[in-house]
Amino acid sequence: MTTKSGLSARAILLAGIAATTLTGTGRAQVITAAAAAAADEDAEIIVSGSRPIAESQAAALQIQRNSDSLVSVLAADSIGRLPDQNIAQAISRLPGISVQRDQGQARYVNLRGAPLNWTTLSFDGIFIVSPEGRDARFDSIPSALASQVVVQKAVTPDLNGETIAGNVNIVTRSPFDYKGLHLQGKLGGGYVELGQGGEIEGSVVASNRFETGAGEIGILVTGSYYKRDMVTDNFEIDWETVSRDQRPAVPGEESPRVWGREIENKFYRLTRKNYSATGRLEWRPDSDNILFVSSIYTAFADDEQRDNYRIDADDQQGRVPNATAPCPGAGINPPAPFTTGYADVCTGNTPLAGRLFGVDFDARFRATAYRQSVFTNTIGGDHTNGDLTVKWRGNYTRSKDDRSLPYLHTYQSPGFGTNGVGGVDRITADYDFRDKNNSQVRLFRTLRSSTGVFSAGNQVQAYQDFPNGISSATALDAVDITDAYTGKVEAAWKTELFGDTTFRFGGQFDQRTKEANENLLEASGAGLNTALTAAGIPSSLNGIIGTESFRGRIEPGYKITYFSDAKARAILAVADGLADFEPQDANFYNVREQVWSGFAMGTTRFDWGNIVYGARVEHIKNRGTAFAIIEDTGTNELISVETSKTLVFPSAHINWNINRDMKVRLSFNTGAARPDYTVSRPNLTVNDADEAISGGNPLAQPERAKGVDLYWEWYVAPAGFVSLGAFYKDVTDVLFQDTRLFGLDTLNTPTFPNRSQYDYTTTVNGGDGHIAGVEAALQLQLDPFLKDSSWFGGFGIQANVTYTDSEATTPDGRKIRFPGTSQWTYNIGPYYEKYGVSIRASYQKRTSWLSEIGTPADTGGDIYWAADDELDVSARYAVTPNFEVYADASNLLNGPGRRYAGISQRTIERETFGRRYTAGIRVTY
Repeated sequence: MTTKSGLSARAILLAGIAATTLTGTGRAQVITAAAAAAADEDAEIIVSGSRPIAESQAAALQIQRNSDSLVSVLAADSIGRLPDQNIAQAISRLPGISVQRDQGQARYVNLRGAPLNWTTLSFDGIFIVSPEGRDARFDSIPSALASQVVVQKAVTPDLNGETIAGNVNIVTRSPFDYKGLHLQGKLGGGYVELGQGGEIEGSVVASNRFETGAGEIGILVTGSYYKRDMVTDNFEIDWETVSRDQRPAVPGEESPRVWGREIENKFYRLTRKNYSATGRLEWRPDSDNILFVSSIYTAFADDEQRDNYRIDADDQQGRVPNATAPCPGAGINPPAPFTTGYADVCTGNTPLAGRLFGVDFDARFRATAYRQSVFTNTIGGDHTNGDLTVKWRGNYTRSKDDRSLPYLHTYQSPGFGTNGVGGVDRITADYDFRDKNNSQVRLFRTLRSSTGVFSAGNQVQAYQDFPNGISSATALDAVDITDAYTGKVEAAWKTELFGDTTFRFGGQFDQRTKEANENLLEASGAGLNTALTAAGIPSSLNGIIGTESFRGRIEPGYKITYFSDAKARAILAVADGLADFEPQDANFYNVREQVWSGFAMGTTRFDWGNIVYGARVEHIKNRGTAFAIIEDTGTNELISVETSKTLVFPSAHINWNINRDMKVRLSFNTGAARPDYTVSRPNLTVNDADEAISGGNPLAQPERAKGVDLYWEWYVAPAGFVSLGAFYKDVTDVLFQDTRLFGLDTLNTPTFPNRSQYDYTTTVNGGDGHIAGVEAALQLQLDPFLKDSSWFGGFGIQANVTYTDSEATTPDGRKIRFPGTSQWTYNIGPYYEKYGVSIRASYQKRTSWLSEIGTPADTGGDIYWAADDELDVSARYAVTPNFEVYADASNLLNGPGRRYAGISQRTIERETFGRRYTAGIRVTY
């Protein structure tokens, strides 16, 4: 149908914002009308109700266009109509956003190449501390609970000061998003290709409004559930330089050589879940007042069983021949007597291929029961009296990070023995790392001559064919809990001062307390072996290996059979009778931060646009409590450290309307990313034998940033968008881990008077740095540009690209990239929707990025993630206006997640996870 627009600008904006919730055909019509009317108040509006992608994009663009700062917006249809199970995956399709994955699942967000902790998370404007701390995790937030997600990139004074890169605000549903009774449900199931596991997802929304004599009351509840069973294909290599490797390098060879000290396969069988429940009660006694109470519970669960096989290649590193002359003779020499051939180029070994003799090949079998949850509760109100509006909020949030291990059992090879006499009961292994995507290992019996020289015997196919025995049985109870309280009040006053101006003032108090507790049960040695024998449980691998065959596709060069969970729990029951759970004082801490903050900002509007200006002031008090551990004496002392600081964050934003369709945004902003809670704890571990101290650093200062953003935006009626922008952040006091002189006499004693001169490994403030880049985005659909309504008009595209350059100075003066900065990030999403059909492909790619700082001696160099790309496809068909069927295909490229050390050839970890296929129905009433 067609109609003429007579809507006011305010009504159009409210309609567009309200319409961003996924509610089916009726609400999609409102979205289209609002977007088109905003483009031209006299335009003819075409209401189709059958274009969920285009309609939701139009609503999102309307919010973005009217924002007084630089934002990217994702409307609920965009979340619901792609295979986006969590918020991280959903917003990864927006400009300037890249994700980091775990087990193939999007988890963390890098916003325009910035480190993880520079991006803050909020629910309905309330800042939330992630269960892990300042690195906000988004895989614990199902996308089903959001009506929209607003990513604010240019920081304004009303945002917390620790927002440097930006804020991701999850806007949850309100009962007043709907006209009355509203019911919506989704149910789907699927298949995970690798391991042939199952996948199930479901969500429900129920909402209604009731007119009473005292105003209107709305009630809304939602729930969601997602589960995936999967396995992984994995290999890992840890690298090091070897001080005894002194032979000269041959032409073209790296010097010093970097060797694989551990060669591992970690085979996961796991079940991952997300589930959430929300409730909101809202009372609107009149048009000027709103009161509400809301609760949100969202959780992530990871239950896994891991078979971890590890060749400890360097366990006899002290036997490496340390001659400095070239190797004698030509060809491959046998290893020197009593040595394993590790890091010995004279045996023909290179860092990427060779043979090791009589080395340890152990195994660790473990179960995890990880749980991360956020339970946030808010009470608040909005009140308007003429030109004055007051908003107030009170919030309590509990974030819980349960890192418990129900069991971890370790099996080891027999000892090497004097002059290697025990080596014959260990493995000989051929290794080949030349294919960085396929590590290969072959296993052999070990032979030993009368002179102590090792050689290879017959090939062995399975790990359990070697005489390995249990060395320890452990279990860990580890839970971190963060309790956070927030109280805030904000006033907005419209005035004729400076023309058309709105002043906003606010005050806020936050108290966040994080406490970490660990308790360990451990049994080992002869006592464990005796108790297992008494219980009829073999201490050999027969006591834990099960009957289930390997379900992965990787071929590591040997065969495995998965361990048995039932057998592992029987071993734990024996260990439980031998030992008790003991607190791990070294890992305990309690950190409390209190933040008193206030802001003042103004928005002055002109014929050509507006200016937003103001500042935020924060006074921060920290108190950290932890143990100082003296290893040699076994003494523990509980210590506390208090610090305080006051920070000021000014900012200014200019929004210039070049014409009715084009904007230029210029922003100047500041922020400070505070050290994480593990850094703020005053724990210390003293090792007098090594003259070393390690621990936290409660005196570490925040990373300070000053930024500028310049963006051009073109809103192509009715739902197109083109933008080009540049950004720059200048950063001081960048945080790094470093080793330096302890310098304090606090730990000096008459027995150890020189602890002030020990090496101290901790997190410190390094030098300065910067992040700069360019971002471009395109969003178009053909229909508005065609004269007729042919089928061809259903094609559209959403695409963006970001180029980022960064540099930070380490404490030792090196220039490196900031962790998390990919030079290029691409998102390309062509789609077609018409006649009730909606089909969309989404391709994402990011180039390599720095994961963590390393050294050649310990890790083989700085650690990077290799380039990562992913292709997803989704299809929907509206059978009726209220009933829809859908199908999703995810991770179609099945690309690996791969890390490397120093150079790309030196793989640290490679995992694949398989393609996933899901189908289901969505019903709306």
